Amino acid sequence: MQINKKLKLILLITISIVLLSASLFYMQTKNKIEDMTYTLFLTHLQKGLVKEVELSNGGKIKVKLTNGKLAITDNPRTDGFKEELLMYDVNVVEKTNSASQAIPMIILVSAMGFMVFYLNKNMSKQAEKEMAKMSEIDAESSNKRITFKDVAGNDEAKESLMDMVDFIKNPEIYNKFGARLPRGILLYGAPGTGKTLMAKAMAGEAEVPFYAVSGSDFVQVYAGLGASRIRELFKKAKDAGKSVIFIDEIDSLGKKRKSGDNPSGSEEGDRTLNALLTEMSGFKDNEGIIVVAATNRLDILDEALLRPGRFDRQVEVSLPDVNGRYEILKLHSRNKPVAKNVNLKKVALETIYFSGAKLENLMNESAIIAVKEKSKEITMDHINKAYYSVLVGDEKKDRSSIKHIDREITAYHEAGHALVAKLVAEDNRVTKVSIIPSTKGMGGFSLNIPPDKMYQTKKDILSSIMISLGGRVAEEIIYGKENITTGASSDLEKATDMALSMIGVFGMDEEVGLLSYNVLSSRNLNSGTLTDRAKEILNNLYEDTINLLNSNINILHSLAKNLIDKEVLNEDEINNIVYQ
Repeated sequence: MQINKKLKLILLITISIVLLSASLFYMQTKNKIEDMTYTLFLTHLQKGLVKEVELSNGGKIKVKLTNGKLAITDNPRTDGFKEELLMYDVNVVEKTNSASQAIPMIILVSAMGFMVFYLNKNMSKQAEKEMAKMSEIDAESSNKRITFKDVAGNDEAKESLMDMVDFIKNPEIYNKFGARLPRGILLYGAPGTGKTLMAKAMAGEAEVPFYAVSGSDFVQVYAGLGASRIRELFKKAKDAGKSVIFIDEIDSLGKKRKSGDNPSGSEEGDRTLNALLTEMSGFKDNEGIIVVAATNRLDILDEALLRPGRFDRQVEVSLPDVNGRYEILKLHSRNKPVAKNVNLKKVALETIYFSGAKLENLMNESAIIAVKEKSKEITMDHINKAYYSVLVGDEKKDRSSIKHIDREITAYHEAGHALVAKLVAEDNRVTKVSIIPSTKGMGGFSLNIPPDKMYQTKKDILSSIMISLGGRVAEEIIYGKENITTGASSDLEKATDMALSMIGVFGMDEEVGLLSYNVLSSRNLNSGTLTDRAKEILNNLYEDTINLLNSNINILHSLAKNLIDKEVLNEDEINNIVYQ
């Protein structure tokens, strides 16, 4: 219905413009007349060829000849000119120029006025509908209530939220000690780590209403509507008593406001943010309402949101560690027919950098594959297929069109990655190397799993850069500089990003020192030194990688040959070739 109304409005505006343009064009073509000298006009007058003369206040007169043609000539402005025309039996018309010239302007103003009126009328109706939508937001049904039993991993974040549950349930204990209920909790972290689930579980544990909205719900083109919707939401929560308001993607409305250093933003966005800050400041102590917000971009939020009294607690919801991944996998296997020989601990070890959402997707894809194969239960083979599908996409079925030389280049490229990974860091696991193209456009892949650590060292980053460069280096060694391919584009992106981060974010380069690239860029300062230094580091590491592979060229040939023959090598086969 809304689409039809928009189409009608667009059609109406288009028709108005076409009619107006046609009217103006008609007026111009209708009144198209030629210039005539006054001497020629007198000649026509004496010969009886002038039918009508239109006199005006301007410096020209309009002449209509007996053959229908129109012309303009100079106005003599003499007292007896009109009588002279009448003597020649010429029809004299006295007009002012303003009326004829005003007609197109009147049409234009009328059309524009009508369109403005129509747009304002529809915008008002739309604004009313948007407000009605906000008033329709209700707390989630108690039948959907989830608790922390339904959330695995991130024990530290859960513990922080459990404090809030106790605050809501037992406010009198905290009142006795003069403690104030935190007004807001900001959950931040990578996408898919379970921020929304955490907020729902907190409300479920506290057994209070849960109002969930998105930051984009308050970003409106209608002046003042975003702020009104904020007030409407908080009014609903206050009427319900103790409750949890959850604002997902708060960075949509909570970006830093306009200032000299930050010219971005808008007045409407500022009004909406100010309304949110005002409502949060207006809570009474221990009123029992907690605002929980989630964001992936903590760095762009306005400082006023992060001060005490607004979002008092900022809780990181990070990617799960190996134990967290194991618990999440167990949670999402609970209602699935998983075979007894499935080793979820091993899956947890191999899913480093997987978020909770990605792990859930992994088990769901495994179940789908099992159903497609008409299996009675989910086996390790199904999980492995889902694992590689999630990472690189499904294998291409038809590979007959791939030339042998392309398969050989891919084999050396992926062998280069795998061999460098094994040589630069012995604790790295290379669990699979494949030259089978995938539906995501990859010609092959080498699956390198680094050890599960909280921090990366400078040596780790340098090793990772060399691993990324390993594919391009192998191509150059085998085929020469003139025959390197485009297959290393994503590898070079990773290597460049790691080099710049090492220099300008982590302060790990002695020449550049402890300068922060983020601060330099935010103040529009020259960062050319960082680029030059990153280029130098990449070139040096590239040479180191060339030397490393040249020293182990026989192993590189062996890995590539086995890949061409088998297309896929597993971890044991890779280790046998490298360490033979």
